[in-house]
Amino acid sequence: MEFFTMLSTPLWLLFFFLCLKTAFSSSLHAASFSTTQLCSHEEALALLQFKTSFSINSTTSDPAICNHYHTKAYSKTKSWKEGIDCCSWDGVSCDNVTGHVIALDLSCSLLSGTFPSNSTLFLLKNLQSLNLAFNDFRLSKIPPEISQFTRLKHLDISSSRFCGQVPAEIAHLPKLVSLNLSNYPFSDSSELILETTTLRNLVQNLSEVRELVLSGVNMTSVNPRFFMNLSSSLTTLDLSESVLRGNFPNSIFHFPNLKIFHLGGEGNLTIDLPSFNWSSPLQSLYLSVMDCGRRLLESIGDLKSLQHLSLHCSLVGSIPASIGNLSQLTYLFLFRNNLSGQIPTSLANLTQLCSLDLSKNHFSGPIPASIGNLSQLIYLSLYYNNFSGQIPSSLANLTQLRSLDLSNNNFSGSIPFLASRFSKLSFLDLSCNLLNGTMPPWIFTLPFLVVLRLNHNQLQGQINQFQQKSLKELNLSNNKLRGPIPSSIANFVDLRYLYLSSNYLSDSVVPSDMFSRLQNLEIIILAYNNISLRINVDANFTLPKVTYFDLSCCKLSEFPNFLRHSDGLQNLLLSKSSIHGNIPKWIWEKDDLRVLDLSHNNLGGEIPNCLPKSLSVLNLQGNNFDGNIPFWFTKSCELENLNLRGNQMDGLLPRSLVNCSMLEVLNVGNNNINDTFPHWLESLPQLQVLVLRSNKFHGFVDSTKEGPSFPNLRILDLSSNYFVGALPIRYIENFNAMMDTHRDDGSPEYMRMRNGSYQYSVVVIIKGLEYELQRILTVFTSIDLSENQFRGKIPDVIGKLSSLKGLNLSHNNLTGPISRSLGNLTNLEWLDLSSNELVGEIPDELVSLTQLSKLNLSNNHLVGRIPEGKQFNTFGNDSYEGNLGLCGFPLSKSCDGNGTQPSSFQEEDESWRFGWRVVVLGYGCGVVFGLLMGYHVFRTGKPKWFVSLFDGRLSQSGRKMRKARRLVPRRS
Repeated sequence: MEFFTMLSTPLWLLFFFLCLKTAFSSSLHAASFSTTQLCSHEEALALLQFKTSFSINSTTSDPAICNHYHTKAYSKTKSWKEGIDCCSWDGVSCDNVTGHVIALDLSCSLLSGTFPSNSTLFLLKNLQSLNLAFNDFRLSKIPPEISQFTRLKHLDISSSRFCGQVPAEIAHLPKLVSLNLSNYPFSDSSELILETTTLRNLVQNLSEVRELVLSGVNMTSVNPRFFMNLSSSLTTLDLSESVLRGNFPNSIFHFPNLKIFHLGGEGNLTIDLPSFNWSSPLQSLYLSVMDCGRRLLESIGDLKSLQHLSLHCSLVGSIPASIGNLSQLTYLFLFRNNLSGQIPTSLANLTQLCSLDLSKNHFSGPIPASIGNLSQLIYLSLYYNNFSGQIPSSLANLTQLRSLDLSNNNFSGSIPFLASRFSKLSFLDLSCNLLNGTMPPWIFTLPFLVVLRLNHNQLQGQINQFQQKSLKELNLSNNKLRGPIPSSIANFVDLRYLYLSSNYLSDSVVPSDMFSRLQNLEIIILAYNNISLRINVDANFTLPKVTYFDLSCCKLSEFPNFLRHSDGLQNLLLSKSSIHGNIPKWIWEKDDLRVLDLSHNNLGGEIPNCLPKSLSVLNLQGNNFDGNIPFWFTKSCELENLNLRGNQMDGLLPRSLVNCSMLEVLNVGNNNINDTFPHWLESLPQLQVLVLRSNKFHGFVDSTKEGPSFPNLRILDLSSNYFVGALPIRYIENFNAMMDTHRDDGSPEYMRMRNGSYQYSVVVIIKGLEYELQRILTVFTSIDLSENQFRGKIPDVIGKLSSLKGLNLSHNNLTGPISRSLGNLTNLEWLDLSSNELVGEIPDELVSLTQLSKLNLSNNHLVGRIPEGKQFNTFGNDSYEGNLGLCGFPLSKSCDGNGTQPSSFQEEDESWRFGWRVVVLGYGCGVVFGLLMGYHVFRTGKPKWFVSLFDGRLSQSGRKMRKARRLVPRRS
């Protein structure tokens, strides 16, 4: 499975790197000589002493890369023994006349250790070729003594973990023909730095150089124009993945013998692709820069010798038809550009092509059937485009294909019947499309299939029994698959990742012993199905490599005891799984546990004082835990999300929470906690969500100190408590995250744990109903202070919270007029000031709230005309009831004192007066339900946050919000 091993590395880089290494190694091979005479005792002794400087480490050299350019990874120095002619030792070549050692190839020799500056290697004065590539010299400096090799023609010390500045003495090797200092895999810790002076001297002195490879070398200070002084005999220049800046002169393409040119790196590196209207010997062109002239010109077709082409440089436009002229092309990589249009039919002329990557562009339309002419293709990647239509059946002609990736497009229809033509396929990814129908039989019989991803489609039917046993990843999640989980999965002894979540799998009682043979499993996600896991309490197996286990919304009834010895377990998600009883002790003893979600079960009993040190997320909401919150949070606390909502906990909020400096979400709502407002939390720099709803919190809320407090808070819910006094002005003044109106630019992002995939949720109250937002947009902000005993006026400072989406101050004792500053909340989508003591007129400034979809001003003492226009034309009578002094539309009371009936316009408007009644679908443990919210959303896209926020993942509690567990007095 050599090809699959390569898939773990970006293929564009791997292919080009290996092609270059193959070409470069041919130069070194030419330096090998037959040996007919014994080498000198002095040189043999120098080599033996060099051998003792290093240990042998089998992990040092990557076998996959070494094998690619026909060199095995093994200890060549093992054959170096005293008394045996050194010219016969592995890696040693001698002059067949003098017997001097003239070539030393120790590439991939598993050497490990510090390279000494006084190495005996420098005694080999006749050395012409030295290859130390792919060893580990442990961040040694390149010795300046390398200049002693005055006869050296070929030097390759690539990927051997040399670091620091390249010594100036390297420019004192005037006979060098090839030089390779590349660093691969690229690593900051083993970074080589090439200074301007050294490069200038190198270019001036190396008049014979033909191959110069500096990939991964830091050349920040170097002016790219220096490279134009290289010898006209140059055939290879590789500057890929280098830290090089500025504009690289495109006159490089005029070098008459240049066959390989690779350029790429960080920063503002650019080059203009010229019009190739001359004969060029160029065979390999790789550009990964910020800009290369924007368009792929028709003249690209004049590079008739081109075999490898990779361009990642913000190209726009379409692929020119002249690309079909490149009949020698074997690798074509145009990934991560801004190319659009359709694939030209002329691409079918590239019959030698073995790798094609057009991923991460904007191509559209169908895949042309003529792509089936590319019968030599091994690798085909078209993911993240806008391709549509059916997957062409002509792909069956690609019998050599090993990797096929069509994911993240708009392909529809069924997966074509491709029979057994893909007999060599090891990687198949058709995920994130619109494919329907059943899984075709041929998928279950591919003998070498290692990765299968069909997730996020609309596939139906049952999952057949698999015939192959080679799978390492199986992802069928987010489809419409039904029936039982096939028992043949138990035969995938090499399986590492299993994703079957969010389907309709049922009629299946899965015995836990099914997993007993899957000892390599790392991730198991079967959540959101209707399956039951029958746990064998006497099971004597474990899954030693499991790190992620998710059976949320399945039927377990008890904890999976086969995880008790899974010491590397990091994520355990068992929410809504019908588990009862106590949490077993072994869970709290998992030192690496980062996410523990046991929400919405029937759990109780004791919770230990000390949590796993690495725990980032603890979600125990919706259970039956009672008593005090027992946790003692140390200063090493890594907690980011603590959710204890909906239990029966009482007592005080632990003051040690202040040690959790990374805490982003704290939700203790719907408990019986009896405490004052936790002012001490205001120093937590990352806190974004604070929910204290429906407890017995009491007293004043406002800050008692100067300076920033809660600067990142975006969701604050203090509703249904016993708070008193004025609204917390000082806190409101510091809610900086609610004042940022620029955070909603670009594609939506959701709150999640750092360095993980677990997404946060929160319950909000909208129009008296509780909704659990299972994903929280990072731009979502809201304040709910309802059902308390706050007094005084609505402060003007609230008008500074310009990104606020929802504001609920209802059921308090607020007095005075409605603050005109509320008109500045242009992102506000619901506003509830009902059941207070507000007086005066409704400010006309509220008309500017064009995002407002829900308004409730009922049960106050408001008077005067109701503002008209924009959103105010959509609100019904219930928004204003209980205010006897109000008049105007939509009320029947006109402002001239005459009671009149609503106009015909009002009757027409009835259809979207209730703008919140729209259908939004959500999922919760396999139950699909609708939430009525109205025609208004579909007509205007409002509320925007609601449409994008739920994204098909909203669950509703299904009950009216209680005003509280007790009645909060509105007035004294």
